[in-house]
Amino acid sequence: MVEPTTPLRRPSRVSTPESRASSQTSGSTSGEVAFDVFVKDIASGSEQARLALAQKLKDAGFWKGKISSKFNIKYYTALVKLEEKYTGQIAIDKIVGATTSSGRFDVLTDIVAGGDGEDGPKTTKQTYVTSASQTAKLINAIAVDLLERKLTKAEQAKYLKMINAEQRRQPDVQTRNDGSITTLGGIDEEQFITESLEKTSEAKNVRATDAYTILMKDLGGLR
Repeated sequence: MVEPTTPLRRPSRVSTPESRASSQTSGSTSGEVAFDVFVKDIASGSEQARLALAQKLKDAGFWKGKISSKFNIKYYTALVKLEEKYTGQIAIDKIVGATTSSGRFDVLTDIVAGGDGEDGPKTTKQTYVTSASQTAKLINAIAVDLLERKLTKAEQAKYLKMINAEQRRQPDVQTRNDGSITTLGGIDEEQFITESLEKTSEAKNVRATDAYTILMKDLGGLR
């Protein structure tokens, strides 16, 4: 009689977020779990696995600052950014008729390998618009110098409108990189007001009159 044998037991496999994600499905064509299930799976995993994934998320540009295995809002935000990329890749797969859909970790790996992450310099545009009270004193100071008089309220409003329009057209462009901030663009209000007033016929007449007065003094015509 053949004696029964004990079946060989397969060695247990270390559970990682990647392996668990690939073994669960949510009815999607990609075979991936739903995002909330994916997040819960990451949160319930080991600290070592979360730390390793956090490093990948940082390498991809989804995580800013020092990484941690702690599952908190920072970790969740990084996963949300990954999900946005993953959703976009699924859409592309459908458009091109890919026979095999990409998984979340496939997308993450491709981003890290291709250097397509969001790490690096960040450029933002800021539009700084001055108010009437901020500009009135400057406008009048320049007007007294060029027109030898202060501007009326209506004239102040006119030039303020011009300044604000130019400020919106030329916003400040800030680039942040490794803690440093570089600002370019924007307008020089004093220069803009000066150039605008100098173009007026009144300013030209004042200059001409001043030049004539100086000339007469030099010739001794005026005492």
